[in-house]
Amino acid sequence: MISLELALQLKEAGLEWKPAMLDFFALPDRQMDERIFVISDMLVTVDVMQGLQVVAFQGASEWALDSLVTTEAVWIPREEQLRAMLEAALLGAGRPEMRLLAGVGGYRLDFQYENRTLTFEGPNPEELYARGLLYLLRRRGGSPPYSEGDESG
Repeated sequence: MISLELALQLKEAGLEWKPAMLDFFALPDRQMDERIFVISDMLVTVDVMQGLQVVAFQGASEWALDSLVTTEAVWIPREEQLRAMLEAALLGAGRPEMRLLAGVGGYRLDFQYENRTLTFEGPNPEELYARGLLYLLRRRGGSPPYSEGDESG
């Protein structure tokens, strides 16, 4: 999972979020920066009953935060969402090829953009896809097209 800081940079660069089932998000500046939320149609918790750990399915949840405007939240895209958005942006630029290499010290992502080879290195693929996407968003000034019927992002 990418960091909240990187997710905030993507949002500030113009990445648009169309909330979908199983999307992760955070609520910065509400003293909950460490908490990651997920969109789900069922609340499931892990409890202890009679000394045994159980998975409990909840019908309703009472919480002080009943609702929020999605612009207040920060979407934390998953690896496959980031990869798909980066691929779509590169396809729009006419160069959809990118290469992810794994090594002992981490990963490297290479792709062509504006007749240059761009290289990003880091500890995991989702961070590299996010950093590559952030680079393109800042260069192009907004959200790239997204495929798969916009169902995941």
